[in-house]
Amino acid sequence: MNFQKAVAVIVGSFLVGIGINGFLVPHHLIDGGVIGIALILHYFFSFQTGLSMLVLSIPIFLYAWYYERPFFYSSVHGLLLTSLFMDWLNPLKKVFSISILTSSLIGGVIIGMGIGLMLRYETSSGGTDMLAKIISKSTSMDIALAIIVIDTLIISAAAFTLGIEIFLFSCVTIVIIGLVTSLMKVRE
Repeated sequence: MNFQKAVAVIVGSFLVGIGINGFLVPHHLIDGGVIGIALILHYFFSFQTGLSMLVLSIPIFLYAWYYERPFFYSSVHGLLLTSLFMDWLNPLKKVFSISILTSSLIGGVIIGMGIGLMLRYETSSGGTDMLAKIISKSTSMDIALAIIVIDTLIISAAAFTLGIEIFLFSCVTIVIIGLVTSLMKVRE
């Protein structure tokens, strides 16, 4: 791994950890994909978000091992660091006291920057980033659109337990994440 990619993985993972813990968790907002499932497990069962993300990503990483090995090698560092930062930065959930709308917007921008930075250097935090990369590579679908579709499916499945307000603000967050991710990729 070259120096720029290593910095992108560290900074991107750190940004995702800040966005999740500082802005989504205080309002029980959901990101999509593997992180979203890990957040649901955290909200309902008090599981560690990062550890849950790590365990849930195993099937996707096994698939990548066989079909996208270079991306597997690039992303395993992102998965490990993002999981670590998500659990390490958990105390941030008590730091910011802002509205749910502001949290969904700021959290979406920060997470999107982290994911976009990693994707710009052909790495990711694993999970649905990796799945979206695989879908994007095998179809003509933009990676940001693939992320939005996957994320929307995840939060739609969880909508009945979270309530309509949380669901709607989570949708705002996911759209912002997708847009910022796309902007970060365009700036290559």
